Amino acid sequence: MIILSWGHSGMGFDEDWDGIRSGAPARTHDGMRPAGTDPRDATGPAGGAPDLATAPAKKKAAAHTIETELEPRTGKAARCADAATAEAVAAFDGWATAGGLKTVEATWDKQVKTLLARLATERDALRGTAVAFGRQELDTRTRIAGVGPASRIERY
Repeated sequence: MIILSWGHSGMGFDEDWDGIRSGAPARTHDGMRPAGTDPRDATGPAGGAPDLATAPAKKKAAAHTIETELEPRTGKAARCADAATAEAVAAFDGWATAGGLKTVEATWDKQVKTLLARLATERDALRGTAVAFGRQELDTRTRIAGVGPASRIERY
């Protein structure tokens, strides 16, 4: 909290304000800054800190990995577990253990479906993010390009 007390320090408003402004950068909370946004690490437009950093190629690669590796391998692992569980259920036919294994199998299948749905959601979100950023960039460029100096000729 900053308390301003003009007149007591012998300085005027401008001197007090300059002192407060010059000390402000020292009071930033770097621990509260999102990862990768430290202005000392990178520069953005006009040499300032970047407002946003995105890596479309990395998002595309991650989505591809989910689609070609994680989803198929998860499905394959689920099928292997289902086969082994079915064998165990058959081996324990007539025992209470068989009923318990069926319950475990149903829970496992539900969890696999949830995991596969989550992977698909993440894959689609990664792909959608790149598209959304691209559209936003085009929209911003279009709006900026449409801003021009006001001219009396444009009124006619």
